Amino acid sequence: MPKFLAQNPELELEVILDDRQIDLIQEGIDVALRMGKLMDSTLAARRVARCKRLVLGTPAYFDREGRPAAPRELSRHQAIVYLQEGSVWSFRRDGSEVSVRVQSRLRVTAAEGVRAAVLADAGLTTASEWMFSPELRLGSVRAVLSEWDLPTVDLWAVLPTGRTATAKARAFVNYFERTFNE
Repeated sequence: MPKFLAQNPELELEVILDDRQIDLIQEGIDVALRMGKLMDSTLAARRVARCKRLVLGTPAYFDREGRPAAPRELSRHQAIVYLQEGSVWSFRRDGSEVSVRVQSRLRVTAAEGVRAAVLADAGLTTASEWMFSPELRLGSVRAVLSEWDLPTVDLWAVLPTGRTATAKARAFVNYFERTFNE
């Protein structure tokens, strides 16, 4: 946001951080960024980026519980489940697909809660590389089962239908598309 605002000194932003599906028209929102599957087909949407998803945990968690070597071993681990994604994790490798129902004593409705729980060594999760990129670079969070692919996650710019996108909304979407694809 600071870089976008620096490039557009005439703009002001009100940022709403909420994982729920907000009614853009009712709330007067010009543009929303949403990850994953879009639920409302009446919105104008543009995919601005796609990201790999990983199974992640902390070194402290792996020292305590061990590292799963195959997806089926996840059922013996504690999972931190992001409710929008659910407790069935699907993997692909060499043309085959495996789905695993993970055990979870902790289910979270917001991405920030998933991050906090993983960083507190509470268990494993599936998340985009974006969500933990600083921790992955530092080694404070590590990926497991890297030879398996999880479905990718899409980042969408969503605009309310029925009205023309504002110049600031278009500038914002273009900026984020460039930024995420660099």
